[in-house]
Amino acid sequence: MAIALPWEYASGLAAAAGAIGAALALAAPPKARAVGAFLRETALLLALYGLWQLAGRLSAGGADHARDRAAWIERFEAGVHLPSEAATQQLVLGHPVLVQIANLYYAGVHFPVTIAFLVWLFIWRRGDYSRIRWVLVGTTLACLLIQLMPVAPPRLMPGFVDTGVAYGQSVYGTGFGADELSAMPSVHVAWAAFVAFYLWRLAGRGWRWLGPVHLVLTVLVVVVTGNHWWLDGIVAGVLLVASAWAVTGIRAAWRRRRTPDGVPVPVRTGPTDEPVDPRPDVALPNEVGG
Repeated sequence: MAIALPWEYASGLAAAAGAIGAALALAAPPKARAVGAFLRETALLLALYGLWQLAGRLSAGGADHARDRAAWIERFEAGVHLPSEAATQQLVLGHPVLVQIANLYYAGVHFPVTIAFLVWLFIWRRGDYSRIRWVLVGTTLACLLIQLMPVAPPRLMPGFVDTGVAYGQSVYGTGFGADELSAMPSVHVAWAAFVAFYLWRLAGRGWRWLGPVHLVLTVLVVVVTGNHWWLDGIVAGVLLVASAWAVTGIRAAWRRRRTPDGVPVPVRTGPTDEPVDPRPDVALPNEVGG
């Protein structure tokens, strides 16, 4: 139901994949270089997974106030009139099949959908891949940084049911190693929103709906299983938007090449790559008066 891969193993696999990918980048055959590029991207994903596991391990060491923070979130949500997670969960508890499907969706869909989307992007929309991949990296790292401050999920609070434990489907008792106190923000929701937004923008009409459907199902599933608060998903969405803006700004600044007076400098494509003066009819200072 879930991949049991400790952060140490994930980091080792990431290092191995990255090293092989870097070596293949020097290979002459185009197919070998393509495999190398794929391995380097796999290494990046494994590194993110390892960091997620490590962040959970570190945050678990300071869990004394995790329930206090969760209680504050519950009071805050009530104050801004967000729906009650407990009431939402009660809507499905009387339907065992729905609960078990929700447990399976929470445990088994999160990683495969994101990886499948990235593979599709890598193969079919290669020109967009680099930019979009860095949005995912930035969002994930921001989530993991916040998760170093432990927050208890609803299922560990009074008035909630741990549906995973109730039906023997808990990822936390199967060697998965995911920290139980990394509720805020929700990486599940962050990645689902990431897939939903970019799939809607880039896929054809027949497929673009899959992303938003996955996002809606993910948000409902993380709540009805008692794994996240509404606010966890809201913060994850804000971090995704901030990461997208940051990546766009950084890439624009990196590509912007200007003269000191702010005039863009076109670059001649050729062996010299020498800057071309954009104002050929204007005399340069050293051309005036000999």
